[in-house]
Amino acid sequence: MPLPRTLRRFRRSTIRRTGWAALAVVVVSVLWVNGFHNIGTANGAGNEQCVSQPVQADPVAPVLPQVTSAELPEPRSITGPTTAYTQTAAINPVTDAATAVQQLPTTFTSSDGAATTVTDTTRILAINQNGGLAAAVIGLGFGCNLIGRDTATDITKLMPGNQQLPLVTQNGHELNAESILQLAPTVVVTDASIGPYDVQLQLRQAGIPVVMVPIAYEDGVDGVAPQIQFVANALGVPALGEKLSERTQAEIGTTIQQLGTMAPTDPDKKPRVVFLYLRGSVYYWFGAGSGADSIIQSIGARDVATEVGFAGMSPTNAEALVRAAPDVIIVMTLGLASVGGIDEAVQLPGIGQTPAGANKRIVDMSDYEVMSFGPRTASVLAALGTAIYAPDLAYVPEADPAASTGTGE
Repeated sequence: MPLPRTLRRFRRSTIRRTGWAALAVVVVSVLWVNGFHNIGTANGAGNEQCVSQPVQADPVAPVLPQVTSAELPEPRSITGPTTAYTQTAAINPVTDAATAVQQLPTTFTSSDGAATTVTDTTRILAINQNGGLAAAVIGLGFGCNLIGRDTATDITKLMPGNQQLPLVTQNGHELNAESILQLAPTVVVTDASIGPYDVQLQLRQAGIPVVMVPIAYEDGVDGVAPQIQFVANALGVPALGEKLSERTQAEIGTTIQQLGTMAPTDPDKKPRVVFLYLRGSVYYWFGAGSGADSIIQSIGARDVATEVGFAGMSPTNAEALVRAAPDVIIVMTLGLASVGGIDEAVQLPGIGQTPAGANKRIVDMSDYEVMSFGPRTASVLAALGTAIYAPDLAYVPEADPAASTGTGE
């Protein structure tokens, strides 16, 4: 999850746009002549061989340790690092007959202000920085219509039994127009966390409906349901959007309630938590409005950034971090690896001088899960909450995936 792109979004530059648009039109025309417009009748993630997960209409919250705060050590006294793992990555759809209730065409306004009409969802490309859009598509019952992926999406885990989909990004989260056009999508579902925006415009100018979805992370947990509903409306299944949103919200609510029994009730005993984005020798603090604040508050911990009035996502200095005095630091797994691991992380300026650094109390979680904000949000909260309050009871997979948490190529 490269931070600079998250921070900057994308400036809608017009440089070279006309030339690239012309090239895109030429490529699409060639593909059309060769018959790609007939490919749309095939099921995406493959076709008839696609394996979908069992339908799950009702909420099923992740399993948490059946313990209360009275049975656990004070979180601020716990020492040592913990990796937070979700128990499963698979997403169960709310239906296996989405097209039976689908109403196309749909016409609406994308988040960038463009009027968009979707007429065909047989070949869907859902791409953004954290994989949340593809997760929503799968949850709505269109997983087998997906034809490509972003770096954060691993279809072999989200829909076990299927082969990996082609990657359409390069250099992390940079869209590759040629790769996308070769897949001949009938609709592209994306947002401003990935780009460049010029590529998204090129696809539109080539005649492909591009659905720009509002960014969800700024609203954190509260932004999950609206994002799901927006995607559902775009795909012509608003009723399924309501079902998936309600299921997801119910799972989140139950998880927050259960974590509340594991967290101390006394505010002074709750762990003080910060979320840092590490890359090499640089670290950024994720503050209020970054989405990290919502995660920390949802697991019943004290969000230090909000308490001190730190907003957004930006570099911080050692002095500010020392003054914040966090008991726990949450980081992304690949970010932690980029600095050389726990021992090296606590040597970064300021971190070693905090209670978290002194106790090596760093909790890491997959870059592609921790802020995904989609149908799996409850699982993310459950994993983080358990790692902070009951690390000895936290789920650890038999084959530790810590060394290979990414799906990028």
